[in-house]
Amino acid sequence: MEALARANDIRVKRAQLKRDLKSGDTSIEAILSNPPEFVSTAKVFDMLLAVPKFGRVKAARLLNQCRISQSKTVGGLSDRQRQELIGLFNR
Repeated sequence: MEALARANDIRVKRAQLKRDLKSGDTSIEAILSNPPEFVSTAKVFDMLLAVPKFGRVKAARLLNQCRISQSKTVGGLSDRQRQELIGLFNR
């Protein structure tokens, strides 16, 4: 039961984070540079989809440009991948 409660809590926090991304209250750069614990197992692709003006094609193109798999998690990004992705957002 504790595991189910923890998983549900993580889902609720991620949903709120995605709403904050969509509204512009939180930046994707801040999440990628210093990810909270509940985001570390989320897919980078899913986080990019929550960013305004980002759809499946644009998110996939950005990940391909950085040589990052669409199934890569935020916590699994290497320092190079993380910096390259943040750099593309700052352009």
